[in-house]
Amino acid sequence: MLALAAAATGAAMGTAQARDLVVALKTEPTSMDPQYHALTPNIQLSQTLFDPLVCGDADLVPKPCVAESWKADGKVWTFKLRPNVKFSDGSPLTADDVVFTLNRVPKVPNSPSSFKVYLQKVEKVEAVDPLTVRITTSEPYPLLAINMVGLPIMSAKAMAGSAPEGKTTTELNSGNGLVGAGPYKFVSWKRGAEIVFERNPHYWGPKPAWDKVIYRPISNPAARVAALLAGDVDLIEDPPTDDLERLKKDPKLRVETKASNRVIYVALDQHGAPSPGITDTGGKNPLLDKRVREALSLAIDREALVARVMGGVATPAAQLLPYPMFGASDKLTKAAKADPDKAKALLKEAGYPNGFTMVLGTPNGRYINDSKVAQTIAAMWTRVGVKTSIDANAPAVFFKNRDSYAYSAYMAGWGTATGEMSNTLNSLLVTPDKDRGVGTTNRSRYSNPEMDKLVESSAAMMNDGARAAALARASEIAMADFAMLPIHFEHSVWAMKKNVRFQGRADQQTMVQYATQAN
Repeated sequence: MLALAAAATGAAMGTAQARDLVVALKTEPTSMDPQYHALTPNIQLSQTLFDPLVCGDADLVPKPCVAESWKADGKVWTFKLRPNVKFSDGSPLTADDVVFTLNRVPKVPNSPSSFKVYLQKVEKVEAVDPLTVRITTSEPYPLLAINMVGLPIMSAKAMAGSAPEGKTTTELNSGNGLVGAGPYKFVSWKRGAEIVFERNPHYWGPKPAWDKVIYRPISNPAARVAALLAGDVDLIEDPPTDDLERLKKDPKLRVETKASNRVIYVALDQHGAPSPGITDTGGKNPLLDKRVREALSLAIDREALVARVMGGVATPAAQLLPYPMFGASDKLTKAAKADPDKAKALLKEAGYPNGFTMVLGTPNGRYINDSKVAQTIAAMWTRVGVKTSIDANAPAVFFKNRDSYAYSAYMAGWGTATGEMSNTLNSLLVTPDKDRGVGTTNRSRYSNPEMDKLVESSAAMMNDGARAAALARASEIAMADFAMLPIHFEHSVWAMKKNVRFQGRADQQTMVQYATQAN
């Protein structure tokens, strides 16, 4: 029936494929469980199947979604749900489903990057009535509403199971329990080949433009462009930077560019000694020395990297969130100039006049030009005496290695779904504390009590100015300590057929519910 409807509509519009959208993804998701892995390839698909209480627009400004309104009274937040919201199986979405969703988060085992970061300070979640949810925090917590963007609502009925979390991640990956209230519903997933969604007939919001969406993971950028030019796909993520001018001039195509908040960074092992991948140090971990971390930062010519490797599709970074986003410091708006001579002097001062040998881990195909960027950084480090090779792997392998602390140094990226600094610092640099849901992606195991205290205290500041100032100061402390090395902020690019229109998003997510048909 779906194929017949699509064909009939397509014939009316002059193309048999007009009601289907084929999207080439640069990275395949690691899971369909919306609470397993806080990773953009996962999030952009889960938020197409499941709507959260609060949504973020293209610039991450919060707007009502499943919740039509919310208010805070001290430590108590009240969310009023939209009436008549239904899941894709036709069952009603109620406050009980919200309670189940939020309570499930800490029960999901083995999460590589836990969603607990969105539930800090939450003590209790209650269903007051079918359309009212009350959330009580341990202290006033102004970030609660924006944090709800990261937690799409699941069906308690469909998710029922014998495990503590209900349906397991494995079951969800097979499609069992994937019942959401988003614009599309799950059809199938053939790993490495395609993921298929179709329109949710019960969706409460605007009817999405496409009957069916087919996602095809194509990790090679040139292959994505070839698929678009051949007409095999309609929309692609991140075409090669070298191809952008050619694609922009093609009358059959459209190119959309958007500055993102995704920072590409290098994390440095600060846990102990010895450190994996480091040799020629007598068993010491040189990355524990701030002077060495500063030397590695000064060796990187960010301006040249952005111009030559990124083709200008990035902005050099001086901190982990671009200013003037909330909590970014106005003192860290311009990346420091490269200074190889000072880098060499610092290495000598730290006791490494002849440098040392190190391996830099990197994904190959997760971020724009990621392996090329890593190779360039490795060459810049080698020039100051730190002889660096890279270990580039497919994203799934890279993240597995990273999460098992296999790297002394690795390059990765972070895009904050909330658009403010506390999410970034709490995830990447606050001292890891599994029970509190902080430091969830702090694989360098950096720890600075002064910075931690500022980030934690900011969470209870209801005054926006005071909270932003505290976070900015925390950012300044971390950057002065060279806790990790920000490299650049990506500019995201999408290329598409002329009959497709998609507005780029600051969170880099390819959310097909916002893709429309152009005249």
